[in-house]
Amino acid sequence: MYFVYIIYSSKLATYYVGTTDDVERRLLEHNLKTYEDSYTSKGTPWSLVLSYLCSNSDEAYKLERFIKRMKSRRFIEKIIDDEGILSDICKNKL
Repeated sequence: MYFVYIIYSSKLATYYVGTTDDVERRLLEHNLKTYEDSYTSKGTPWSLVLSYLCSNSDEAYKLERFIKRMKSRRFIEKIIDDEGILSDICKNKL
């Protein structure tokens, strides 16, 4: 199972979108600054705001790239408010 996840940092007032096969472990890695030079190491603590199950890793990575290409906080907040948007994207665009 692969997931697209969105986390939020109140310190940076920003969202981060990623892909993983274990959401809890990945959130812990972000908050423990496992990758010290990463963007997310500057925003701890991060909180999970959305976890979306994809059918496979390929779909998850494509969906992550699609969301990041939008470069829109408003789009991310719409996804958080209505997770069904991601299902529509997967059916129609990926």
